[in-house]
Amino acid sequence: MVLQMGSPAPSIKMEDWLRGEPLANFQPGKVYIVEFWATWCELCMAEMLDLMRLQEKYRDSGLEVVGVAANEDAPTAFEARTKLDAWLTEKCSHLSYRIAFDHTGEMNKLWMKPSFSAGIPTSYVVDRDGQIAFIGHPSQLDEVLPEVLNGSWRTSDKAKAADTERIATSEPMARQQALKKPIDDRFWAAVKLEDWKTALWAIEEGIALMPDDINFRLAHAHLLLHKIQDMWTGLPVMREFVRDAIDKNSQDWMVSALDQLFHPANDHSRLPPAERFAMGKELSEHILALNPPQGDSPKFRSYPAVARYYYENGNNDRAIELVELALQSLDGPEPVPDELKEHLLPDLLQALATYRGVKVCDGALCAAPQNNFPNVPKRGRPRRKNKKG
Repeated sequence: MVLQMGSPAPSIKMEDWLRGEPLANFQPGKVYIVEFWATWCELCMAEMLDLMRLQEKYRDSGLEVVGVAANEDAPTAFEARTKLDAWLTEKCSHLSYRIAFDHTGEMNKLWMKPSFSAGIPTSYVVDRDGQIAFIGHPSQLDEVLPEVLNGSWRTSDKAKAADTERIATSEPMARQQALKKPIDDRFWAAVKLEDWKTALWAIEEGIALMPDDINFRLAHAHLLLHKIQDMWTGLPVMREFVRDAIDKNSQDWMVSALDQLFHPANDHSRLPPAERFAMGKELSEHILALNPPQGDSPKFRSYPAVARYYYENGNNDRAIELVELALQSLDGPEPVPDELKEHLLPDLLQALATYRGVKVCDGALCAAPQNNFPNVPKRGRPRRKNKKG
């Protein structure tokens, strides 16, 4: 059965309650926000602060918030619960609403899957009649909640159109996720065992099923180039990935391709240097054309990858300029959640310190130059690396 606006709210079936009193049933006359989140979700922290604000604002109107941690990455329920409790203590010590924990998959089965919700954070609003009034991203709650609270939302044409559009968009994505899950499970089980051939078989099955899935394509190139180190097979795969990224004019695809070619966590010594730098040049130029330095679009997602190419290519000044622009864009016209800034800032400062060759600081946070980047000349062509015998 599809869970949509007007459906009776599903049951609350929880293993444990980490914060606040347990909630057995939705009480008639009250409005509830049921929020699915996880500690690994970078945007969830900012949304949690907004949920506290909304609960305080509309408390007298009968609003209650329930956070549901049902997607935590941990091998056992005990480890997941311990991780959650520690995270909440450190990050949200003043949390003012209930937090429930479920590691059984029951809440996802009752709420997420029937509503075709594939990602988090996802908010469900349960109205005074115990029916679903809204399903979507929590950023929409400021607009939706006043009308839910006064009883006008569910009967409005706007609400009906929004829910119809949500289902039309989300249903194909959810079905695709269901097809991907067994492949992903086999892949990650093989990765855990460092069984790269089995991981490759799983990814190749995924590509046959979904040839334009960026995660499958990225894993394919990474396994061949950096795990199995089969250059004969891997280079044509990488060339095709680069070509498709440019043809799609997709920043995400192009940055992913650059990371395979220039990220310091990967060993590039077996890649032909001339071809590697030619692909890097083409990708970097397309990214900068798509997101030019003089524009207001965020730079912190793509510019660090482009800077790595220029740094290795010997253009240190250009690399420094790009990282500085990425840092500036953290405070640009488009708001960046504080949690995301805290996540990005250390790596950006580290890159800047390494490129400049001196210690750099942002407030109390400092970074010193590191030698985990390849040695490059100050100008001219990149040095050819010697292969170790």
